[in-house]
Amino acid sequence: MQARSRLVIAALCCGLAFSTAPVVAIEDDDFDFDTTGDLLDVCSTTTDQPEHVVARFACRAFIEATVQYHDAVSDRKQLKRLICYPATATVADGKAAFISWATANKDNTERMGELPVVGVVRALAARYPCN
Repeated sequence: MQARSRLVIAALCCGLAFSTAPVVAIEDDDFDFDTTGDLLDVCSTTTDQPEHVVARFACRAFIEATVQYHDAVSDRKQLKRLICYPATATVADGKAAFISWATANKDNTERMGELPVVGVVRALAARYPCN
């Protein structure tokens, strides 16, 4: 197994083990990703929930797509970067950062009502600020 694969698996396991997000029932509407709260619900599923596999991949895809778009836009247009993560950061690290940030802000109706792409960027910018 490659070192990067082992790192990704280890990070994912640690992220799941230390996740303090509440377990909530996932509704079909959560997969519409209308709000940051929807994304938190999807990303916080546990292995005992029937939607876990689908939710895990949906969460990963959303976070990875957000970061790819951020990177492409800020590189191509020479726009100011909002997220400055190290080369060693993984999608699992991003998921853990998002869940941690969103859980800390779960009572903030304004933040949880924002588009989920905004929530992901806020979370990752808090975890990986640009100096």
